[in-house]
Amino acid sequence: MASTALFTKTISLLKYGIKNATVHYQLDPQELHQICVEDDQGKTTASGALAINTGKFTGRSPKDRFIVIDELTRDEVWWGDINIPFDKLKFNRLREKIQTYLSDRKLFVRDAFACADTRYRLGIRVINEHAWSNLFAHNMFLRPNEEELEGFKEDWLILHAPGFKANPEIDGTRQENFAIISFEEKTILIGGTGYTGEIKKGIFSVLNFLLPTQQHTLPMHCSANAGQSGETAIFFGLSGTGKTTLSADPTRKLIGDDEHGWTPDNTVFNFEGGCYAKVINLSEEQEPDIFRAIQEGALLENVIVDDNQKVDYTNTSITQNTRVSYPIHHINNIQVPSTGQKPKHIFFLTADAFGVLPPISKLTPGQAAYHFISGYTAKIAGTEAGVTEPIPSFSACFGAPFMPLHPTRYAEMLIAKMKETGVNVWLINTGWTGGPYGIGKRMALKYTRAMINAALHNELGEITQKDYHIHSVFGVAQPRTCPGVPDSVLSPRQTWNNDEGYYKTAHKLAAAFKANFKKYEAYASDVIMAGQPPSK
Repeated sequence: MASTALFTKTISLLKYGIKNATVHYQLDPQELHQICVEDDQGKTTASGALAINTGKFTGRSPKDRFIVIDELTRDEVWWGDINIPFDKLKFNRLREKIQTYLSDRKLFVRDAFACADTRYRLGIRVINEHAWSNLFAHNMFLRPNEEELEGFKEDWLILHAPGFKANPEIDGTRQENFAIISFEEKTILIGGTGYTGEIKKGIFSVLNFLLPTQQHTLPMHCSANAGQSGETAIFFGLSGTGKTTLSADPTRKLIGDDEHGWTPDNTVFNFEGGCYAKVINLSEEQEPDIFRAIQEGALLENVIVDDNQKVDYTNTSITQNTRVSYPIHHINNIQVPSTGQKPKHIFFLTADAFGVLPPISKLTPGQAAYHFISGYTAKIAGTEAGVTEPIPSFSACFGAPFMPLHPTRYAEMLIAKMKETGVNVWLINTGWTGGPYGIGKRMALKYTRAMINAALHNELGEITQKDYHIHSVFGVAQPRTCPGVPDSVLSPRQTWNNDEGYYKTAHKLAAAFKANFKKYEAYASDVIMAGQPPSK
């Protein structure tokens, strides 16, 4: 790659206690790419993207994410294993250590925004130890123009130092890596880990606290797209359920693939300026939009690149969590700006490895809130040590690690939105059919797309006995027919061809739902509790 600049843009970091640093400010992607290659921190791939290795950590470390307990958070945050309290004095001491660590180093600084709706815009300054981390920030946050940069003022600061390792006994962390949020200081400290997802999820956690408590806006771990008439569809789902894939629809404009807000006046807006997609087994045939977005400016993480610069997307020798970040304009069919109106449909995506949930079912408001709080998917054999059969996995609001408030607060906001807008909520099983993992097979993507398209075009009719079957175990309404999908596929019981085995497994999963929900029952309304699977 030819040299594109002399890297002379710089600013002072003295006000942050960072001294004598060589500061590269607001470099463009080509400049950051060039530095990474010259410093032997990355490789150029055949598509022009940069491939890097994030080091020891190839994913988030939820048990090492903390929130400082202070006057703002003390009575609002739902403290526990997810939102772990951190001492204010220890935060300040740790910040001083990081400031000292970052002094006298080559650093990369970026000013950016979160929230495409300018009424909610958050100014973010990111200070990175590595050029590729700064490229990630460029891709994932909203990029200011020259005029916006001139008057830029950060609301939040991120200090990112992968090479800094904490001393747990002194610093109060669990181990040497950490991600700590201070709402009082409006600062996020990230150390000991190069995994870039900690950067974006830090700001997501911030907005998940600020928007509901201060601006009556529902934050959502979801993707979203808009139809030709402007109506919005929202897709909730955990990693591996198809959230990014299914929202990248050539007939609809992508609003965003991961994080959004839903305002009091029913605008849906993207928090981000880019996409962060899993690339395990990626192919142009199956996911053309994502595949083609991996071009110059994109950042591939923890993939294997051969001597001909070709990426092997099937190789998971580093991690199954191989990823790419790219600015949203790498997708051709996008909504500009990244906002939508008139939400009409919500899809809860789950990869049910037990193979018992219907591939599509329509939910009542109570069921929607129950499944929203549950946030179900399943871990499959081979993805983690010791996992030999499917294991239910629940993540409240489809994003528990990033939700500082009690899940029922977000769920009650969703119920209110459903009542106000009349939005339809669908449960989509992108997981297994014909039996559990190891016996059945993964639901064909073409069928899932056909079901979602039928819902979007109001082709599934009303919930009547003629058009819908009420599932005896889960109580959800599953359509009997759907254009482009064989009727037998719509009934998970029929695909098993083993009624005894099917119902035994279905009741096992229903019991897992109820056991998981016990920790929320004291906070849940009667409407929400009515949405649980009916008693045996």
